[in-house]
Amino acid sequence: MSTTSVKPESAPAAAKGLKGVVAADSAVGDVDGVAGKLIYRGYSIHDLAERSTFEETCYLLLYGNLPTQAELNRFSRILVEHRTLPESVVQALRSFPRDMLPMSALRSAVSIAGLYDPLAESTDRADQERVAIQLIAMMSSLVAAIHRVRQGLDPLPPKSDLSHAGNFLYQMTGEVPSADATRAMDLILILHAEHGFNASTFAARVVAATLSDWYSVISAAIGTLKGPLHGGANTEVLKMLFDVGSVENVGPYIAEVRARKGKFMGFGHAVYQVEDPRARHLKDLSRRLGIEKGEPLWYELSVELEGQIKEAIQKNCNVDFYSASLQYYMEIPGELFTCIFAASRIAGWCAHVLEQWSDNKIIRPSSNYVGPADRGYVPVGDR
Repeated sequence: MSTTSVKPESAPAAAKGLKGVVAADSAVGDVDGVAGKLIYRGYSIHDLAERSTFEETCYLLLYGNLPTQAELNRFSRILVEHRTLPESVVQALRSFPRDMLPMSALRSAVSIAGLYDPLAESTDRADQERVAIQLIAMMSSLVAAIHRVRQGLDPLPPKSDLSHAGNFLYQMTGEVPSADATRAMDLILILHAEHGFNASTFAARVVAATLSDWYSVISAAIGTLKGPLHGGANTEVLKMLFDVGSVENVGPYIAEVRARKGKFMGFGHAVYQVEDPRARHLKDLSRRLGIEKGEPLWYELSVELEGQIKEAIQKNCNVDFYSASLQYYMEIPGELFTCIFAASRIAGWCAHVLEQWSDNKIIRPSSNYVGPADRGYVPVGDR
């Protein structure tokens, strides 16, 4: 009896992590890692970051074009209508452990919300689009509610007169945010909204391809984003800033990390071979909020780290690097950073799922079998 692993000579080489494999055509977004470009539906991320809002960006991702003023007004009104969480979902959040992990709570809460949505299983295109908008509106309210429940506080009802970004901050903090803080949140949401076939987006499309329901799809995406190899890098950047503590400690810190062959979080990227095009937009807002808060240290420390780490390892910082100090200035705790990511990426997830359903084929790749061959079955008493 042979237990030798056998791989046919004609079998193609496996692409670990599907690196370089083109899984589908998509019109939602494009990531050019060589040129350092990111586009949403043909629009440069720089134009969107400088001139757009999250509401407008969501509309673009979902429908393929920038909205007219009338279309934007209608879309924004629908988002406002769906900001309020169902009481059944709020009660479920209150039943969760106080020390719950925010991303675990978000994944579970989305799944529970699906139980109460009569459109969850609908295959009608108009219904699917409606649920997509509900999910985008709901996600920020869920993140804010989770944050408050973890503190022993009641979730806050939304304010209809605030933008999506402004309301998100209000529901987290209980205070109407400043113009700079609102702009910072808007920018964070825009910059993280879409990034091609990243792990969580691909997971969403795989589940959607089975014709499962919206809430199963998004729960799977959140579960994928929860993994430390996908979301959460900016949380680690914040820890790094706290570990360093002062500009004077930057040099010794870098030397210590390099001596133990450690990793500098927020530097380099799996796709971008040059500067992450999203990073520059967060840097200036971090500076401005640092001044507004009267606490420029974390921005100044970030600038010094960026310069010295880039010189040491020849890698640029990515979108996670300055988002750490920026969100800290916005009084968002580090453990909530990945949830903020989800509240943004929900727009891209929904756009990709709608695209998947518009011309669906189940995603079922092949594998090379490399296990034992020709094994004879032996009865249990003779083993």
